[in-house]
Amino acid sequence: MTGPSTAADLTDVYPGYLDCLADADEYAAIDLALGLLDAGLPAERVLLDLVAPAQSEVGERWARNEWSVAQEHAATHISERVVAAVAAHANPRPTGGRVVVACMDGEWHALPPRLVAEVLRLRGWQVTFLGASVPAAHLVSYLHQHDAHAVALACALPVRLPHAHRMIEACRRSDVPVVVGGRGFGADGRWTRRLGAPWAADAPAAAELIADERALRRVPPAQLSHLADDEYASLVRRRGELIDSALADLRERVPATRAYTAAQLDSTVSDLGHIIDFLAAALYVDDASLFTEFVQWLVGILTSRGVPAAAVDLPLEHYAAALRDFPRAVRALTLGRAVLPVVGGSTAP
Repeated sequence: MTGPSTAADLTDVYPGYLDCLADADEYAAIDLALGLLDAGLPAERVLLDLVAPAQSEVGERWARNEWSVAQEHAATHISERVVAAVAAHANPRPTGGRVVVACMDGEWHALPPRLVAEVLRLRGWQVTFLGASVPAAHLVSYLHQHDAHAVALACALPVRLPHAHRMIEACRRSDVPVVVGGRGFGADGRWTRRLGAPWAADAPAAAELIADERALRRVPPAQLSHLADDEYASLVRRRGELIDSALADLRERVPATRAYTAAQLDSTVSDLGHIIDFLAAALYVDDASLFTEFVQWLVGILTSRGVPAAAVDLPLEHYAAALRDFPRAVRALTLGRAVLPVVGGSTAP
């Protein structure tokens, strides 16, 4: 496939780019992107209006069980190669200070912050991209070695919010302003208000905020007084015990689970752990909607793979009973059960 000869509307070339990802055709994808640049389309548009939405579609296809994990990984790799090719083609020279871009500790979705890093670079900043899962101590050590105008931190999953808060505070103690972004902070960034951090909805918004140092530093304090009830800390301490008891309960109530293969058992334990982790994140920011949104997402993932909603309802019921002395947790679990699909007046069989 050759690149277009004119700066065509990206809507016209978007399906072809998706085909490149589906076919794992790295060279065709790069040729298409570079063809757009040669035709006069700005590099920022190629990154934000072609690569970014295509990568979102890749994630949706995995969620709908249309693509395997291997296909999703192959497509993501190609997108990363396209970003690198576009960046090398543009090759801007910095006129501003240093901005450090990194993923939260434990966060492995590195492509979205890489797009932010390249947009910042295109707008004249000297950008250091540290990549996925950067431990807070290593980030602070880097900031002590290199004078930075700002740090941009990305979080794709709300489950990492407690880690995000620790990283935000660590940067502040180093006197480096922080801007955060990513779906992990909520579609509208609502959980950043709890953590006391400025939020950028997208790469251009991050660039504008970083350019306005007064706005970057004008941030209200974190609002986490609810953590005094110790529910979050106690839940984290009991994580392993709760997963073990939920698995035992499933084996008792659903005999078929006793015949699970090792892979099925690993997947079940992983899902039970995810439920606890997202519940803990909801307790950390004191917002049950974080948990209910996760439950709806998990049900969608499982049902697309032939697993009924009851597979989610049973552990939610078990956890609510086990955590009866945790009022905020019980409320979130109750609301989580309430959003499950129902058939014939009861939770789907």
